[in-house]
Amino acid sequence: MLDVLIIGAGPIGMACGIAAQKRGLNYLIVEKGCLVNAIYHYPANMTFFSTADRLEIGDVPFVSHADKPNRREALDYYRRVALAFRLHVRLYEEVLAIEPQADGTFRIQTSKAEYEARNIVFATGFYGLPNLMGVPGEDLPKVRHYYDEAHPYAFQKIAVVGAANSAVDVALETWRRGAEVTMIIRGGEIRPSVKYWVKPDIENRIKEGSIKAYFHSQIAAIRPDEIDVQTPDGLIILPNDFVLAMTGYRPDFRLLQMAGVALQGDKHAPVYNPDTHESNAQGVYVAGVVCGGMETNKWFIENSREHAEKIMAAIARNNVLTADTQ
Repeated sequence: MLDVLIIGAGPIGMACGIAAQKRGLNYLIVEKGCLVNAIYHYPANMTFFSTADRLEIGDVPFVSHADKPNRREALDYYRRVALAFRLHVRLYEEVLAIEPQADGTFRIQTSKAEYEARNIVFATGFYGLPNLMGVPGEDLPKVRHYYDEAHPYAFQKIAVVGAANSAVDVALETWRRGAEVTMIIRGGEIRPSVKYWVKPDIENRIKEGSIKAYFHSQIAAIRPDEIDVQTPDGLIILPNDFVLAMTGYRPDFRLLQMAGVALQGDKHAPVYNPDTHESNAQGVYVAGVVCGGMETNKWFIENSREHAEKIMAAIARNNVLTADTQ
């Protein structure tokens, strides 16, 4: 019987494992992909907004060449942390089902094994499920919801959907590698939240016509060689080789609901105690980005690292209370 099973081996799930280990709790981290799977799927040349010290966990120094580390440096760092603490992690093992038991424990079925645990921590982030456009042809191979690098799109006709940081970065990078780029934007402008040093760049490229932008528009259908775009002036057809839909991502609420966690409001934020991060379901805790539900820009590594200590302190305290009553 595990004291705690942690779902997700991102930085916050790892921080939870470290905090559990320091308190002598019997824990296991399970992850459906690789270690820090979300960071691995970031664009190859991505640089973090945060400085290296704000991404540290377990009091292990994060040294980078510049003030703000890149993706490769982050992957190296978190691997080093996992080795330093000899974290108990099972990778490429997806949680399929969670069954609350009559005695207050949980049975967890994964793609590889079955576990019993007194407590569960959800540190699942939000990068696993893209927000779909819901249009015909979205399942075609040429439609991508994740972006790696620009080279595969050189000399191709690219439609970039969105107007936030990811969409702007993709539009500029692919255009600079020789792609013919069109942006499809639901709103009337590039998002004000776009990085201040990048926003003028994309706006100037649009103004000069190097990158075409359709505002107040959305894709209506996708076919192998073209797309339909609904614009304020009516439906137009554009030749197209790839659609890069930078429409954002959302948490997987399915497992939370299996465990009995209540979701509130249109943002589907889990109900939890901010002092302990225990949800309405006893023994079920939430950590990191998933705490915000659909508000995926509320929690980051740097402001949710403290969740791990709160959670494991509460679990250790409950263990002592349980032992005293037996």
